[in-house]
Amino acid sequence: MLPILIVLVAAIVAYANGANANFKGVASLFGSGTTSYRVALNWGNFTTGAGAVCAVFLAQHLIKAFSGKGLVPDALIADPAFLLAVAAGAAVTGSLATWLGFPVSTTHALTGGLVGAGLVASPTGVNFGHLWSTFAVPLLFGPVVAIFLGTLLYVLLRGLRLAPDHRTRTLDALHFLSAGAVGFARGLNDTPKIAALLGGVSFCTGEKGIFLVAVAMTLGGLISARRVAETLSHKITDMNPGQGFTANLTTSMLVIAGSVYGLPLSTTHVSVGSLLGIGIITRQARWHTAIPVLLAWVITLPCAAVLAAIAYFICRAIF
Repeated sequence: MLPILIVLVAAIVAYANGANANFKGVASLFGSGTTSYRVALNWGNFTTGAGAVCAVFLAQHLIKAFSGKGLVPDALIADPAFLLAVAAGAAVTGSLATWLGFPVSTTHALTGGLVGAGLVASPTGVNFGHLWSTFAVPLLFGPVVAIFLGTLLYVLLRGLRLAPDHRTRTLDALHFLSAGAVGFARGLNDTPKIAALLGGVSFCTGEKGIFLVAVAMTLGGLISARRVAETLSHKITDMNPGQGFTANLTTSMLVIAGSVYGLPLSTTHVSVGSLLGIGIITRQARWHTAIPVLLAWVITLPCAAVLAAIAYFICRAIF
């Protein structure tokens, strides 16, 4: 019974992740008027799926990190009630944020779930030093690096006339490629994090688990992405094609590097950070939207932690 519930709730986490994040790479295509919502949506889902498939070969470090190994006692990693609680905390948090239209981090939600359920299951067993070095540092500095790198790249590319304000055939091609690179990077980065929830389910590990996550992510992106898409495309900052291309290039570079080296960067934070950096330098940032989004990031981890802790109590009482 518990293994089946874990698979179902992990699928919900993946669905909410797709709904909240599959549009992040292509938001600049839609926001800059380069293409329509439907074309951007399909391109984002296709490239995310491609990244998810490649996660089988390129992102094993992240599966290990998000299994909880080193963060919580090894005995918990194999405990179905613990895995179900972590998944439940992340699923509810991600679904609620998507419904409200906030682009939040599944990485934050999963980390919060691991900590919240871990503290209830083993109050003295959570390794906060590991939490800081492996999770907190990349998550805190990722958006800061994205802001500075996005700003630097925009100034550089604009000076080289590779990021003009208007559309050209060359820029459109580069813009689509960069948006696809972000989708690929996102699939590569997020799929193993969610698949790690299935590590204790014998009939759904390895390639099977990654396939399940990829399918659920794609469905979420196709069916439930509209609210977050509007936030990312039109409410963070005004953007032209050159700015959108630069933001995508920044995001894909950072997230792919994080995936390969096992750094749990948040695609959400890096994507929004790069857009915000460009918005700051062009004085087009919309702070009345950006500030609530930033506050949602702060709330995500403790919210998921509390929900996972409650879920663990319930699981232990029932099972």
